[in-house]
Amino acid sequence: MFLRIVHLSRYEYSEAVSFAPHALYLRPRESTRQRLHHFALELTPAARRIATNDPLDNAVDWAYFAVENPATRLEVRSELMVETLDHNPFDFFLKPTALTFPFRYDPAEHVALAPCLTPRADSPAPEFLHAWLEQNLPAPPTETVPYLMALNSTVQHALVYMRREEQGIQSAAETLARGSGSCRDYAVLMIELCRSLGLAARFVSGYLYEPAAAGATPQLAPDMHAWCEVYLPGAGWRGLDATRGVFCNDAFVPVAHAALAESVNPIQGTFYGPSTVRSQLTTELSVEKL
Repeated sequence: MFLRIVHLSRYEYSEAVSFAPHALYLRPRESTRQRLHHFALELTPAARRIATNDPLDNAVDWAYFAVENPATRLEVRSELMVETLDHNPFDFFLKPTALTFPFRYDPAEHVALAPCLTPRADSPAPEFLHAWLEQNLPAPPTETVPYLMALNSTVQHALVYMRREEQGIQSAAETLARGSGSCRDYAVLMIELCRSLGLAARFVSGYLYEPAAAGATPQLAPDMHAWCEVYLPGAGWRGLDATRGVFCNDAFVPVAHAALAESVNPIQGTFYGPSTVRSQLTTELSVEKL
């Protein structure tokens, strides 16, 4: 599927401010399941840009602004065309040792996956998560893929989606206590459940193509999306979107991944100005099929 994505983030300030360097995680990653055919980035005010990669090999664009030219507005606009190839999300094979769950990673895999097996500092104790699972998924399948499908659906049905404009991510305990969260909160809960079970899981930030039904409003307002990926021996990293309870297919456009969700926020940076300055963020996003 070919998708055209236009994403604009506009920060407006009550007084002129200067900008520190910004890290921009907006360029989709390229893999055997995704090809990036075009990517353009526009910044206002103008900045020097350097394209590089972070320690996890995510594409990151650094923006360096002239501190002597303060402004009352910062705009980040990206436009891209991407080809997604993962039409059938179940087109993979598992190693025989991973066909049923639970399974163990081999020593080399375990070393490489260590950051994605380690619970967050704010994660509930494994016993708490296991008790929640026993209550909400009392008779899970024994085969690995059906087990993950059931786990994903369990998280989806246990929560109510709430779009949250404020920054930050709820802890898994907070999401369970509230019974609601945004897509990033769903993803973190799913990740912590997987890690408590010995499954390597990581956070993914990206885009989602979701056309509205005729005469209907899309389920979620246009915005960047978040989900998790689980490492399956023989199949590699496979996406699961707990917000919808599905394995990720070619409607999903991964941009960046990390063991720690906050490290791949799409726009990262700060500004310098009077302590009384106020700021407001507005976003515009279109994802259309070509």
